[in-house]
Amino acid sequence: MQIIQLILLLFTFLLMSTLMFLRKLPALLALPIMSILIPLIAGVNVLDILQYVVGEGAVKLSKAYTIAIFGSMLSVFLQKTGIAESFIKKGAELSGDKPWTVAVLMLLIIVLLFTTLGGLGAIIMVATIVLPIMSSVGIGPLTITGIFLLGLSIGGTLNAGNWALYIEVMKLSPSEVREFALIMFSLTFLTALVYITIQLYRDGQQLNLKRILLNSLLLIIIVCALFFAFNQLSENVQSMLKEFFTKIVFAIKLIVALGLLVASVYNLIRLLRVRSGGIEIEQIHWTSYLTPFIPLILILLYNFDFIAAFICGLIFGVISAYRKGMMNIFVKSAFEGGSMVMPAVVLMFGIGMLLNSIMGPGESWNKINPDGWPVLNLLQPLLKQIVPKDVLSYVLTFTILAPLALYRGPLNVWGMGYGLASILLASGMNPGAVMGLLLAVGQIQGVSDPTNTHNVWLANEMKVDVQKILWNTLPYTWIVALIGLIAAGLKFMM
Repeated sequence: MQIIQLILLLFTFLLMSTLMFLRKLPALLALPIMSILIPLIAGVNVLDILQYVVGEGAVKLSKAYTIAIFGSMLSVFLQKTGIAESFIKKGAELSGDKPWTVAVLMLLIIVLLFTTLGGLGAIIMVATIVLPIMSSVGIGPLTITGIFLLGLSIGGTLNAGNWALYIEVMKLSPSEVREFALIMFSLTFLTALVYITIQLYRDGQQLNLKRILLNSLLLIIIVCALFFAFNQLSENVQSMLKEFFTKIVFAIKLIVALGLLVASVYNLIRLLRVRSGGIEIEQIHWTSYLTPFIPLILILLYNFDFIAAFICGLIFGVISAYRKGMMNIFVKSAFEGGSMVMPAVVLMFGIGMLLNSIMGPGESWNKINPDGWPVLNLLQPLLKQIVPKDVLSYVLTFTILAPLALYRGPLNVWGMGYGLASILLASGMNPGAVMGLLLAVGQIQGVSDPTNTHNVWLANEMKVDVQKILWNTLPYTWIVALIGLIAAGLKFMM
């Protein structure tokens, strides 16, 4: 009976994933259908599926889509007030007609920010700034989305907050994790440069390939040298540098807080003068350009709540760009912002359902069912059978299975990936090899997976199909996964 259930479960997963991959069935329908069929096959009764998968799953990502709504409100507000258009023009003037240089510069900014930031709120804040700049130099929407996702994944590789699982659960030292993370960083960064060059060529941009090659080599050497040099410093020296930077950051916080206070008071005075008819607003005031940066500054420097940060950005924008009819603009931005992001919100309902259908609803289920979630119980015996014993089988097995990181599959760290990791560890596999597997295959999940909330939001924002992002980026991320698995196999399986 279990074998039949397992075959049906895998068939359902592969069928629905293939239909989405080939764009024969929209994810909007495929994800809820898959969410219902998978636990049904595993033996969960219909009432429990309705309560725990459909009911609780639909609100599982409530924080993510609430943040998306507020972020969209700010984005629409920037467009309606003319701040976005003016900002794009200024960015184009400063950057010049050099799309490759602008793309790489934006990639570096995204990488740098997401070594510390995380979450959909931060992604929306950063995207509000960098997406218009890349658009202003003629980079295509699909290319812009791919660049952003690659930068996000590269930065996440070096985000120490993402290392907690490997350090705490797998008992690896921070230096072991950092060494392999640097390898994956180098591989993905190099791939991103190749991606940018090829995509810009496909977008019809005129490129100086010789200059690009020289600049790429120089950039790779500088970036990798900096990270590897920091990695080789003693713990004491690293601690001293961190303490020094902490003091610098504290000083920056004070200066920025004072600057924002002065700008806010200045804008309040301007607002009062506008209301009294003392001055007439004819163009965007320079302080309005701070609006998209306000949420980012509040989160990055002062650890604000994401929604509160967006609201502060909206308030600052209203005051700095105040003119006749501003309240109507604000109200329209709120309504249109919500409606524009609604396709992404509805898709997040399905993603939440799929998460609950595979991983289980958590405590609400386990309190009354100590045996655990039937779907995981059904899959665990199969996962134990694919444990490789040598370098070749390790690389071949997980390279072939790498696409199972998509659609919350067995190799997806936000799906069944952590469950698979525990099984591999229990089988005696080197913890470093398990880490290497998750980091390598994680590039496919982080960049290409259509069920990521950030992929959904970016696709909605740039008006591209989320499945097109998968088709566009998968060849690059699959190659990164292969090379990463080879590096992990040679390092941990020899």
